Amino acid sequence: MNNIEKGLLDQFQRDLPLTARPFKAMADQLGVSEDEVIETLSRLDKGGGLSRVGAVFKPGTVGHSTLAAMSVPQDRLADVANLVSGFDAVNHNYEREHKLNLWFVVAASELQHVERVILEIENMTGIKVLSLPMLEDYHLDLGFDLKWN
Repeated sequence: MNNIEKGLLDQFQRDLPLTARPFKAMADQLGVSEDEVIETLSRLDKGGGLSRVGAVFKPGTVGHSTLAAMSVPQDRLADVANLVSGFDAVNHNYEREHKLNLWFVVAASELQHVERVILEIENMTGIKVLSLPMLEDYHLDLGFDLKWN
């Protein structure tokens, strides 16, 4: 990883600049051009070194969401995960070593949209989706110090 990649991954896990041109503000902080920041983030995204760039809002303050889980036969897991990831309302999904082996978050501005996505996934896969809406929120800081060799 070069210094720009390391700087982007280290310094902007939280406190992303809330400006009309956040990539310019990031570039200024790193001492590079805005185009370099955008190109580097694009390269990291395409290479799998980055899952998303964007704000994380306190649950319940903007829109609706639910944690969802499915019990997917192992031979269908990759296909079902790709299908689930294809929905704009799905933030991410991941495999777990459990009977419920595919987990994901569905988020949308309207609760009905969340429910429609879940129903559509069920209809397209033939697999029941367990919806686990949040009852109580806990703050988890998902940022962490990266150790570079």
